[in-house]
Amino acid sequence: MKMKRVLLLSMVALLLITGLFISCKKKVPELGTEENPIVWAFVPSGEMERVASGAQSVADMLQDKTGYFFNTSVATEYAGVIEAMASDPPEAHMASLATFAYILAADRGAAEAAIVSVRFGSPTYNGQLIAGVDSGISTVADLEGKTFARPDPLSTSGWIIPMLTMRGAGVDPDNDLKEIVDAGSHDAVVAAVYNGEVDAGACYVDARTRIEKDYPDVMEKVAVISVTADIPNDGVQFIPSMDPEMSGKIVKALLEIAATEEGKEALNTAYQWNALEEHDDTFYDIFRQVLQASGLSIEELNQ
Repeated sequence: MKMKRVLLLSMVALLLITGLFISCKKKVPELGTEENPIVWAFVPSGEMERVASGAQSVADMLQDKTGYFFNTSVATEYAGVIEAMASDPPEAHMASLATFAYILAADRGAAEAAIVSVRFGSPTYNGQLIAGVDSGISTVADLEGKTFARPDPLSTSGWIIPMLTMRGAGVDPDNDLKEIVDAGSHDAVVAAVYNGEVDAGACYVDARTRIEKDYPDVMEKVAVISVTADIPNDGVQFIPSMDPEMSGKIVKALLEIAATEEGKEALNTAYQWNALEEHDDTFYDIFRQVLQASGLSIEELNQ
Protein backbone atom coordinates (compact mmCIF):
# COMPACT_ATOMS: atom_id res chain seq x y z
CA MET A 1 0.00 0.00 0.00
CA LYS A 2 2.86 2.33 0.96
CA MET A 3 4.63 1.44 -2.29
CA LYS A 4 1.56 2.36 -4.35
CA ARG A 5 1.28 5.69 -2.54
CA VAL A 6 4.94 6.53 -3.24
CA LEU A 7 4.49 5.59 -6.90
CA LEU A 8 1.35 7.74 -7.16
CA LEU A 9 3.10 10.74 -5.58
CA SER A 10 6.04 10.29 -7.95
CA MET A 11 3.72 10.30 -10.97
CA VAL A 12 1.94 13.43 -9.72
CA ALA A 13 5.29 15.17 -9.20
CA LEU A 14 6.42 14.18 -12.69
CA LEU A 15 3.22 15.53 -14.23
CA LEU A 16 3.58 18.80 -12.31
CA ILE A 17 7.20 19.22 -13.45
CA THR A 18 6.27 18.41 -17.06
CA GLY A 19 3.39 20.87 -16.98
CA LEU A 20 5.63 23.54 -15.49
CA PHE A 21 8.25 22.93 -18.21
CA ILE A 22 5.67 23.20 -21.00
CA SER A 23 4.14 26.35 -19.56
CA CYS A 24 7.61 27.92 -19.23
CA LYS A 25 8.49 27.22 -22.85
CA LYS A 26 8.35 30.40 -24.90
CA LYS A 27 5.24 30.43 -27.01
CA VAL A 28 5.92 31.42 -30.63
CA PRO A 29 3.77 34.43 -31.54
CA GLU A 30 1.33 33.99 -34.40
CA LEU A 31 2.83 34.56 -37.85
CA GLY A 32 2.00 37.98 -39.24
CA THR A 33 2.00 39.73 -35.87
CA GLU A 34 4.45 42.47 -34.91
CA GLU A 35 6.33 39.96 -32.75
CA ASN A 36 6.57 37.42 -35.59
CA PRO A 37 6.34 39.27 -38.92
CA ILE A 38 6.12 37.59 -42.32
CA VAL A 39 9.60 37.69 -43.89
CA TRP A 40 9.61 38.46 -47.62
CA ALA A 41 13.00 37.72 -49.18
CA PHE A 42 14.27 39.46 -52.30
CA VAL A 43 17.42 39.10 -54.40
CA PRO A 44 18.60 42.25 -56.20
CA SER A 45 18.30 42.18 -59.98
CA GLY A 46 19.65 45.72 -59.97
CA GLU A 47 20.95 48.26 -57.47
CA MET A 48 20.38 46.85 -53.96
CA GLU A 49 19.25 50.16 -52.44
CA ARG A 50 16.62 50.59 -55.13
CA VAL A 51 15.31 47.05 -54.67
CA ALA A 52 15.18 47.49 -50.89
CA SER A 53 13.31 50.80 -51.19
CA GLY A 54 10.69 49.43 -53.59
CA ALA A 55 10.26 46.23 -51.58
CA GLN A 56 9.68 48.14 -48.35
CA SER A 57 7.09 50.37 -50.01
CA VAL A 58 5.15 47.33 -51.24
CA ALA A 59 5.39 45.69 -47.80
CA ASP A 60 4.00 48.84 -46.15
CA MET A 61 1.04 48.78 -48.54
CA LEU A 62 0.51 45.08 -47.82
CA GLN A 63 0.45 45.75 -44.10
CA ASP A 64 -2.21 48.43 -44.57
CA LYS A 65 -4.37 46.10 -46.68
CA THR A 66 -3.98 42.83 -44.76
CA GLY A 67 -3.24 43.86 -41.20
CA TYR A 68 -0.21 41.54 -41.24
CA PHE A 69 3.27 42.75 -40.34
CA PHE A 70 6.09 42.21 -42.84
CA ASN A 71 9.87 42.33 -42.82
CA THR A 72 11.61 42.65 -46.18
CA SER A 73 15.04 41.11 -46.58
CA VAL A 74 17.35 41.66 -49.55
CA ALA A 75 19.74 38.73 -49.85
CA THR A 76 22.94 38.63 -51.88
CA GLU A 77 22.16 35.37 -53.68
CA TYR A 78 19.28 33.03 -54.50
CA ALA A 79 20.81 30.04 -52.70
CA GLY A 80 20.55 31.84 -49.36
CA VAL A 81 16.86 32.60 -49.89
CA ILE A 82 16.12 28.97 -50.78
CA GLU A 83 17.89 27.81 -47.61
CA ALA A 84 15.92 30.35 -45.56
CA MET A 85 12.62 29.00 -46.93
CA ALA A 86 13.68 25.37 -46.46
CA SER A 87 14.90 25.78 -42.87
CA ASP A 88 12.90 24.58 -39.88
CA PRO A 89 11.52 26.86 -38.64
CA PRO A 90 11.49 28.94 -41.84
CA GLU A 91 13.63 32.07 -41.86
CA ALA A 92 11.70 33.42 -44.87
CA HIS A 93 7.99 32.87 -45.49
CA MET A 94 7.67 34.29 -49.00
CA ALA A 95 10.12 35.24 -51.71
CA SER A 96 10.57 36.67 -55.17
CA LEU A 97 12.68 34.03 -56.85
CA ALA A 98 13.79 33.96 -60.46
CA THR A 99 12.65 31.00 -62.54
CA PHE A 100 15.45 28.48 -62.02
CA ALA A 101 15.81 29.39 -58.35
CA TYR A 102 12.08 28.72 -57.96
CA ILE A 103 12.43 25.35 -59.72
CA LEU A 104 15.16 24.41 -57.23
CA ALA A 105 13.10 25.59 -54.25
CA ALA A 106 9.98 23.76 -55.45
CA ASP A 107 12.02 20.62 -56.04
CA ARG A 108 13.06 20.77 -52.38
CA GLY A 109 9.48 21.33 -51.25
CA ALA A 110 10.40 24.80 -49.99
CA ALA A 111 8.25 27.02 -52.22
CA GLU A 112 4.94 27.18 -54.05
CA ALA A 113 4.28 29.63 -56.89
CA ALA A 114 1.42 32.09 -56.47
CA ILE A 115 2.11 35.17 -58.57
CA VAL A 116 4.10 35.83 -61.76
CA SER A 117 5.24 39.32 -62.65
CA VAL A 118 4.42 41.09 -65.90
CA ARG A 119 6.94 43.27 -67.69
CA PHE A 120 6.09 45.16 -70.86
CA GLY A 121 2.78 43.30 -71.11
CA SER A 122 4.22 39.78 -70.86
CA PRO A 123 4.65 37.19 -68.06
CA THR A 124 7.76 35.93 -69.86
CA TYR A 125 11.07 37.57 -70.68
CA ASN A 126 14.39 36.83 -72.39
CA GLY A 127 18.02 36.71 -71.50
CA GLN A 128 20.82 38.13 -73.59
CA LEU A 129 24.54 37.55 -73.98
CA ILE A 130 26.45 40.81 -74.27
CA ALA A 131 30.01 41.82 -75.12
CA GLY A 132 32.08 44.95 -75.44
CA VAL A 133 32.10 46.25 -79.02
CA ASP A 134 35.92 46.19 -78.99
CA SER A 135 36.19 42.70 -77.49
CA GLY A 136 36.33 40.88 -80.81
CA ILE A 137 33.24 38.89 -79.82
CA SER A 138 30.37 38.80 -82.31
CA THR A 139 29.01 35.26 -81.88
CA VAL A 140 28.51 32.88 -78.97
CA ALA A 141 31.35 30.69 -80.29
CA ASP A 142 33.72 33.66 -79.87
CA LEU A 143 33.32 33.42 -76.08
CA GLU A 144 35.93 30.66 -75.88
CA GLY A 145 38.92 31.87 -73.89
CA LYS A 146 37.13 35.04 -72.73
CA THR A 147 36.24 36.40 -69.30
CA PHE A 148 32.51 36.30 -68.51
CA ALA A 149 30.26 37.96 -65.90
CA ARG A 150 27.00 36.56 -64.55
CA PRO A 151 24.64 38.04 -61.93
CA ASP A 152 24.35 34.88 -59.82
CA PRO A 153 24.99 31.15 -60.38
CA LEU A 154 21.22 30.54 -60.11
CA SER A 155 20.15 33.41 -62.37
CA THR A 156 17.95 32.00 -65.12
CA SER A 157 18.52 34.69 -67.75
CA GLY A 158 22.00 35.57 -66.53
CA TRP A 159 23.46 32.07 -66.36
CA ILE A 160 21.33 28.91 -66.66
CA ILE A 161 19.90 29.55 -70.15
CA PRO A 162 23.03 31.36 -71.46
CA MET A 163 25.07 28.39 -70.24
CA LEU A 164 22.88 26.07 -72.33
CA THR A 165 23.21 28.49 -75.26
CA MET A 166 27.00 28.32 -74.99
CA ARG A 167 26.95 24.53 -74.86
CA GLY A 168 24.80 24.52 -77.99
CA ALA A 169 27.44 26.64 -79.74
CA GLY A 170 30.24 24.28 -78.74
CA VAL A 171 31.53 26.33 -75.81
CA ASP A 172 31.86 24.48 -72.50
CA PRO A 173 31.46 27.23 -69.87
CA ASP A 174 33.33 25.26 -67.20
CA ASN A 175 36.39 24.61 -69.33
CA ASP A 176 36.37 27.07 -72.23
CA LEU A 177 35.74 30.37 -70.47
CA LYS A 178 38.90 32.00 -69.11
CA GLU A 179 37.15 33.26 -65.98
CA ILE A 180 33.60 33.47 -64.61
CA VAL A 181 32.84 36.48 -62.41
CA ASP A 182 29.79 36.69 -60.14
CA ALA A 183 28.85 40.36 -60.48
CA GLY A 184 25.94 40.30 -58.01
CA SER A 185 23.25 41.86 -60.22
CA HIS A 186 22.25 42.32 -63.86
CA ASP A 187 23.17 46.02 -63.70
CA ALA A 188 26.61 45.09 -62.43
CA VAL A 189 27.12 42.63 -65.32
CA VAL A 190 26.45 45.36 -67.87
CA ALA A 191 28.71 47.80 -66.01
CA ALA A 192 31.51 45.22 -65.88
CA VAL A 193 31.31 44.69 -69.65
CA TYR A 194 31.07 48.43 -70.30
CA ASN A 195 34.12 49.17 -68.15
CA GLY A 196 36.17 46.40 -69.73
CA GLU A 197 36.46 44.43 -66.48
CA VAL A 198 35.23 41.36 -68.41
CA ASP A 199 34.92 40.57 -72.10
CA ALA A 200 31.31 39.44 -72.02
CA GLY A 201 28.37 38.58 -69.79
CA ALA A 202 24.72 37.65 -69.58
CA CYS A 203 21.69 39.49 -68.23
CA TYR A 204 18.00 39.98 -68.92
CA VAL A 205 16.77 41.98 -71.94
CA ASP A 206 17.54 44.84 -71.77
CA ALA A 207 19.46 45.49 -68.57
CA ARG A 208 21.66 47.96 -70.42
CA THR A 209 18.95 50.60 -70.03
CA ARG A 210 19.22 50.32 -66.24
CA ILE A 211 22.65 51.98 -66.23
CA GLU A 212 22.06 54.40 -69.10
CA LYS A 213 21.80 57.32 -66.68
CA ASP A 214 25.38 56.75 -65.50
CA TYR A 215 26.69 55.51 -68.85
CA PRO A 216 24.79 57.35 -71.63
CA ASP A 217 26.65 55.53 -74.42
CA VAL A 218 26.17 52.03 -73.01
CA MET A 219 23.93 50.97 -75.92
CA GLU A 220 26.74 51.77 -78.36
CA LYS A 221 29.61 50.30 -76.33
CA VAL A 222 27.92 47.07 -75.18
CA ALA A 223 26.57 44.86 -77.97
CA VAL A 224 24.02 42.03 -77.81
CA ILE A 225 25.39 38.85 -79.42
CA SER A 226 22.53 36.46 -78.63
CA VAL A 227 18.99 36.49 -77.20
CA THR A 228 17.47 33.46 -75.43
CA ALA A 229 14.05 31.89 -75.89
CA ASP A 230 11.17 32.98 -73.64
CA ILE A 231 11.63 32.47 -69.89
CA PRO A 232 8.83 32.68 -67.28
CA ASN A 233 9.13 35.87 -65.23
CA ASP A 234 9.98 35.96 -61.55
CA GLY A 235 7.14 36.48 -59.09
CA VAL A 236 6.01 35.71 -55.57
CA GLN A 237 6.24 32.33 -53.88
CA PHE A 238 5.21 31.10 -50.42
CA ILE A 239 6.46 28.34 -48.15
CA PRO A 240 4.07 25.35 -48.46
CA SER A 241 3.34 25.39 -44.71
CA MET A 242 1.81 28.87 -44.78
CA ASP A 243 -1.90 28.95 -43.98
CA PRO A 244 -3.73 29.11 -47.37
CA GLU A 245 -6.06 31.75 -45.96
CA MET A 246 -3.04 33.94 -45.14
CA SER A 247 -1.29 33.46 -48.49
CA GLY A 248 -4.59 33.97 -50.32
CA LYS A 249 -5.16 37.24 -48.49
CA ILE A 250 -1.65 38.41 -49.41
CA VAL A 251 -2.11 37.44 -53.08
CA LYS A 252 -5.42 39.33 -53.27
CA ALA A 253 -3.83 42.39 -51.68
CA LEU A 254 -0.81 42.30 -54.01
CA LEU A 255 -3.03 42.12 -57.08
CA GLU A 256 -5.01 45.11 -55.80
CA ILE A 257 -1.80 47.05 -55.04
CA ALA A 258 -0.46 46.33 -58.53
CA ALA A 259 -3.57 47.96 -59.99
CA THR A 260 -2.85 51.31 -58.31
CA GLU A 261 -0.43 53.98 -59.52
CA GLU A 262 1.39 54.02 -56.18
CA GLY A 263 1.69 50.24 -56.23
CA LYS A 264 2.94 50.16 -59.82
CA GLU A 265 5.61 52.71 -58.97
CA ALA A 266 6.85 50.68 -55.98
CA LEU A 267 6.84 47.39 -57.91
CA ASN A 268 8.69 49.02 -60.78
CA THR A 269 11.27 50.46 -58.40
CA ALA A 270 11.92 47.07 -56.84
CA TYR A 271 11.92 44.76 -59.86
CA GLN A 272 10.62 46.63 -62.91
CA TRP A 273 7.30 44.83 -62.46
CA ASN A 274 4.52 46.54 -64.43
CA ALA A 275 1.71 44.23 -63.31
CA LEU A 276 1.04 40.90 -61.57
CA GLU A 277 -0.80 37.73 -62.61
CA GLU A 278 -1.94 34.83 -60.45
CA HIS A 279 -0.28 31.55 -61.54
CA ASP A 280 0.47 28.24 -59.84
CA ASP A 281 3.36 25.82 -60.33
CA THR A 282 2.07 24.53 -63.69
CA PHE A 283 3.08 27.85 -65.27
CA TYR A 284 6.68 26.62 -65.09
CA ASP A 285 6.09 23.25 -66.77
CA ILE A 286 7.23 24.42 -70.23
CA PHE A 287 10.45 25.75 -68.73
CA ARG A 288 10.99 22.41 -66.98
CA GLN A 289 10.70 20.74 -70.40
CA VAL A 290 13.45 23.05 -71.73
CA LEU A 291 15.71 22.00 -68.87
CA GLN A 292 14.93 18.32 -69.45
CA ALA A 293 15.68 18.69 -73.17
CA SER A 294 19.18 19.90 -72.29
CA GLY A 295 20.00 16.41 -71.01
CA LEU A 296 21.24 17.87 -67.72
CA SER A 297 19.59 17.28 -64.36
CA ILE A 298 18.64 20.12 -62.03
CA GLU A 299 21.53 19.06 -59.79
CA GLU A 300 24.00 19.25 -62.70
CA LEU A 301 22.71 22.66 -63.75
CA ASN A 302 23.10 23.83 -60.16
CA GLN A 303 26.77 22.87 -59.94
